Amino acid sequence: MIDIQNLCRHFGAVTAVRNLNLHVPKGEIFCFLGPNGAGKTTTIKILTGLLRPSSGSTRIAGLDIQKEPLKVKQLMGYIPDMPFMYDRLTAMEFLQFTGDLYRVPLDQAAGKIEELLSLFSLVDLRGSLIKDLSHGMRQRLIYCSTLLHEPQVLFIDEPLIGLDPYSIRLIKDLLKTKARAGMTVFLTTHILSLAEDVADRIGIILNGELVALGSLTSLLAQNPDVSRLEDLFLKLTAQHGGTRGDVGSLGAG
Repeated sequence: MIDIQNLCRHFGAVTAVRNLNLHVPKGEIFCFLGPNGAGKTTTIKILTGLLRPSSGSTRIAGLDIQKEPLKVKQLMGYIPDMPFMYDRLTAMEFLQFTGDLYRVPLDQAAGKIEELLSLFSLVDLRGSLIKDLSHGMRQRLIYCSTLLHEPQVLFIDEPLIGLDPYSIRLIKDLLKTKARAGMTVFLTTHILSLAEDVADRIGIILNGELVALGSLTSLLAQNPDVSRLEDLFLKLTAQHGGTRGDVGSLGAG
């Protein structure tokens, strides 16, 4: 479903992503881990068409994001770590606007909106202006709007920011359910316990290079001196010299 071949992205003299090769099949939850400045957010921005690669190629469902951006974006959903929202719209207006953007038929959108508002406990807030919603409620609304057109591929940069324990459990269960139904989920997170809970496979990127790839079980088996993902992450970070201190200012997360 997601194919990355020899992907590189340079910011001046700094290489944020270096010769990345990766395949994520349909229905997999893939967790992309790395310290700040490792290249995670840069990779997601390339995959979602927000950045152009310096070289290499990316395909979503067989389509090249650079050559057929509208077709690819119709198939995907993207939740950044700091999503933009229209503060002067109500929650309902924002969802209707999103449905229009993705050309979801009105009757289908109406039913899906009700389903999502109920799922995320936002029914009583449908008439509230977004500017009046708490951070956690805004995050729930972003999930509603992103799932409205039923994307085949979902990209999430830090999925649990600002969420309470109830919402965290809801998101974890929802991602697992969506993946079982065939949705491909590609997410980045600094919360290693999340990766342990939901990931089918884990990739660890350092200084723009993929240094580990596999299921948690296989990664731990390859490193018998550690027993937890946190220990493995710290070991690999130390082995590869940590990460750049200057890339974060260039936007390479």
